[in-house]
Amino acid sequence: MVTVGFHASHEQISPARLLRDVQHAERAGFDAAMCSDHIEPWSARQGHSGFAWSWLGAALATTNLRFGVVTAPGQRYHPAIIAHASATLAGMFPGRFWMATGSGENMNEHITGDPWPPKDIRQRRLEESVEVIRRLHRGEEVTHRGLVTVEQARIWDVPDNPPPLIAPAVSVDTARRAAAWADGLVTVNQPADKLKDMVAAYRDNGGQGKAVLQVHLSWAGNEEEAVAVALDQWRTNTYDPPIPWDLPTAGHFDLVGEHVTAEQVRKTVNVSADLDQHTEWLAEYADLGFDELYLHFVGQEQAPFIDAFAAEVLPQLRMPGSTPAVPQLSAAGAEPASGASA
Repeated sequence: MVTVGFHASHEQISPARLLRDVQHAERAGFDAAMCSDHIEPWSARQGHSGFAWSWLGAALATTNLRFGVVTAPGQRYHPAIIAHASATLAGMFPGRFWMATGSGENMNEHITGDPWPPKDIRQRRLEESVEVIRRLHRGEEVTHRGLVTVEQARIWDVPDNPPPLIAPAVSVDTARRAAAWADGLVTVNQPADKLKDMVAAYRDNGGQGKAVLQVHLSWAGNEEEAVAVALDQWRTNTYDPPIPWDLPTAGHFDLVGEHVTAEQVRKTVNVSADLDQHTEWLAEYADLGFDELYLHFVGQEQAPFIDAFAAEVLPQLRMPGSTPAVPQLSAAGAEPASGASA
């Protein structure tokens, strides 16, 4: 049975309110949660960006949910700091924390003042960082000199079970490459054929662990409102890479998003006022081979979405034989950014 989780979007909701939202999601019946890790929102209209690592401690302590975070070691975060933070959470909350380590986006990383490297260098820097993190989680003293530098680092409180390091990917090539090092794969809603190819590329090259999908969606009491919410909050996330990787600020994203249409947004966000339609879409994603679905309602008022989906959608997804036979996934077809690019 597919796990259905709640995506906590720090770019869109204040930390205190988002904490109440995820507690609400647990009470309503969501199975798990994941969150973004940004210092900059995608748009000034979103207007938030709490510190994910502080928030995760509070969220894990005040719910019984399992949590993941999409993060980017290597520039804004030294990998030893990520290793330290994640080891502490994994030690306090055994078996309840994972992280998706990506190569990052300029909007979050430029604050260090260091140059923004090209994609191939970012990918190599990520893989070095992952190796550093794993060694530190094993309790080793680490010295490493490469695209990242580590001098005699050691974590003294090492978790008995280190957190899984999941690979975030939006391309088949990245999914294939991640099979060599990742404990699982996470991506975002895209056309069905591409998602199948990504899962196959990961599995066929020896990729282990769960396949996870973050699903951007918009729902409201009527279609016009659902479209308006998506257009207001997620229009800046309709462009294919490298745009989401390379723009530096929310202001730049707002500029490129000025003339985005509702039709363009529908290629990135599953938009419908019909809960049965959302159920079909989600069941079809599960049928593609995804073990966990994290639902990201792109609006800022989460309570109506949580209650409606808990009452009408989650029970149907948990029924045996609920997967529709005819694919209908072409509507949500772009390659939106997911919080830490890959």
